[in-house]
Amino acid sequence: MNPKWWKESVVYQIYPISFMDSNGDGIGDLRGIMSKLDYLQDLGVDVIWICPIYKSPNHDNGYDISDYCDIMKEFGTMDDFDRLLRELHSRGMKLMMDLVLNHTSHQHPWFIESRSSKDNPKRDYYIWRKGKNGGPPNNWESYFSGSVWELDPKTDEYYLHLYSKFQPDLNWENPAVIDKLHEMVQWWLKKGVDGFRFDAIAHIVKKGGYPDALNPHGTATVRAYDMFSNLEHVHTLLRNLNDQVLYFYDIMTVGETSGLGPEQALDYVGDGRRELNMTFQFEHMNLDCAAPGGGKWDTVPWSLLDLKKIISNWQTVLHGKGWNANYLCNHDQPRSVSRFGNDLYYRIPSAKMLATFIHMLEGTPYIYQGEELGMTNAGFESIDDYRDVETLNYYEEKRTNGVPEADIMAAIHKKSRDNARTPMQWDDGENGGFTEGVPWIRVNSNSREINAASAVRDPDSIYHYYKKLIELRKKHQVIVYGDYTLLLEEHPEIYAYTRTLEEQRLLVILNFFEREPVFELPEGFQPEKLELLISNYTPDKVEDLWSLKLRPYEARVYLQRQS
Repeated sequence: MNPKWWKESVVYQIYPISFMDSNGDGIGDLRGIMSKLDYLQDLGVDVIWICPIYKSPNHDNGYDISDYCDIMKEFGTMDDFDRLLRELHSRGMKLMMDLVLNHTSHQHPWFIESRSSKDNPKRDYYIWRKGKNGGPPNNWESYFSGSVWELDPKTDEYYLHLYSKFQPDLNWENPAVIDKLHEMVQWWLKKGVDGFRFDAIAHIVKKGGYPDALNPHGTATVRAYDMFSNLEHVHTLLRNLNDQVLYFYDIMTVGETSGLGPEQALDYVGDGRRELNMTFQFEHMNLDCAAPGGGKWDTVPWSLLDLKKIISNWQTVLHGKGWNANYLCNHDQPRSVSRFGNDLYYRIPSAKMLATFIHMLEGTPYIYQGEELGMTNAGFESIDDYRDVETLNYYEEKRTNGVPEADIMAAIHKKSRDNARTPMQWDDGENGGFTEGVPWIRVNSNSREINAASAVRDPDSIYHYYKKLIELRKKHQVIVYGDYTLLLEEHPEIYAYTRTLEEQRLLVILNFFEREPVFELPEGFQPEKLELLISNYTPDKVEDLWSLKLRPYEARVYLQRQS
């Protein structure tokens, strides 16, 4: 079982610019977070993961860091951070930082020096190459569209950026860079932070020689993920970071590692690997993509059978060997109830069902801010209301290619990262109680109906359902450590599974759609021995558990004790 505190924790992710504004400038900040710690403590979460709060010009909402050891002025000061950390620890809660080690801002002092001349001592802190045949050094495509290379006229060479041109990639082949990053990580650990989410960590190693990717269609750029994702040397670098820095602190670590399955994930999180505690996997986030590796914007309806296959594979392969990080939404993904539930007619039951799904799996559950309220996608009518660089680049690219406006906006309504970045909806007042000023991005128009104040008052709300899920997880070890077995593998509407630990057996029944299928009680379960732990509907007074007709998006969790 190998108990660990981070296995038994529930993590709440905060996107600070959108969480709570304390001074009326329209931007969330550290004091705003502090003002809501009682809310988070009441919810029952153990760990707060805060997206980047470091000094930054904010071209990618803080994921472009210009000073690793300072706080973005819009968020507050280092004194504010120190107070936040003390406040969390005094409540028995922990803080996980979001740390970007793959790239910096173009305004970081290292890059300013690096680009100043070819013979600058920090030139090799970043990846510079001469052009080829009058163009970039190779045909790799950026995650934010276009080439990964940007020509710098001053030295007539290109620097590499897997994300925007304002986020140049660090050169992890340079020992001086590694030493500087290790020193910085230790600096935060000495402050008392309780862990890190390592952004884009799978990309810190690029294929030697920077060759062109195969290009059968002759396009200007190619999604060359195999050239810079999960390459073998990443593991050596992570083990060195662990052995030289992380090992000496009782912390949790999670890596953002796209493009791998559970077998490859064990290379990062397997017991004895000395790298990470868990990874964020993206297989289930690609369920509605039209083609593997084809980008996020072209979508198809997702399949429950595919979701079962992916999640079950992760649950079984990692069991007893590694650890899962379970989520359905974050700052880079659409709102879960809009994507996997029904945010029109069954928002409340479907949000509760999805929460049951995530919290009853083996692994650490992650709640993204507002998910506990059932917040939905924004669906802004005008592109002028969007702020995300990826979304704006996509819009311009498709407009240039002649794609109709309605088609572009339909894709943005489904998949824009800004769906999850609209301000937290605290009450039914102006701007959802997020700010007394003008918010940096529009508040979702449904904030008068969906907000924390009304949810806290309503004992049947999604918020209180999350509270109960978290309480159950702390009460029953089978929810944390039990092994997983999928039931009804081929059923197109019902996702059911069991969790078993010693004498305890959990039965999780989830109806993922609005139809009313019948669930047949599997062999080995006896109705008279089943204790209903939680349900998103009030059970009928008389029910036949042998043959149970499920209501739209119904979720039930039963505990059967073997003895």
